[in-house]
Amino acid sequence: MMVIVTSKSRSSLVLNWILVATVISAVMGCVEKRVDYKVQLAEPSDFILGPEDVLKVTVWKSPDLSGEVMVRPDGTITLPLIGDVPAVGLTANVLAKRISERLTEYVSSPVVTVQVKEVNSYFIYVLGEVMKPGKYPLKSYANVMQGIALGGGFAPFANRNKIKVLRNVSIGAQGHEEKHQIEIPVHYDNILKGTAVPGNFILLSGDVIVVP
Repeated sequence: MMVIVTSKSRSSLVLNWILVATVISAVMGCVEKRVDYKVQLAEPSDFILGPEDVLKVTVWKSPDLSGEVMVRPDGTITLPLIGDVPAVGLTANVLAKRISERLTEYVSSPVVTVQVKEVNSYFIYVLGEVMKPGKYPLKSYANVMQGIALGGGFAPFANRNKIKVLRNVSIGAQGHEEKHQIEIPVHYDNILKGTAVPGNFILLSGDVIVVP
């Protein structure tokens, strides 16, 4: 039997192949953009600095170079002689080392310490089927169960085994990072049993607990 391919059917065939190729490309793109994540069960040993944190910078024997500064929304602090210094994402000890390195152009063997006077950058959101949804500024690290408790606990119709924690992460080389939002599943009953993976992990600043 001879099959006659008309111009119309040929166009339809080409269109179908384009649609298939588009779907495959989209699926492959999703695979390539998959973001692996790790969560911490224990509190970080050092606090990570963020916007609006108040710091006390002390340069030994140099009171003119010392003082209290606030981390600006752009993530930097401003100091005498050296100007703007990036601070967000660093610990106090690492920032002190960066400041010391910059000051070597002006001061011989500078000794710098950085203390966190006020923590203003750490906050989480608790949304959905909880008694008191909202934004919660915190002064110390909290885990998932503590975050839900801050939200007043579960509302009557909450599905506590389909909770998600939304987190923004950066991937890529420094200076070329891309922001991605990941979803971390939380099975509350398994946390209570001690069998949950990843478990009752520590929340990072900006994390959003969503209780359906």
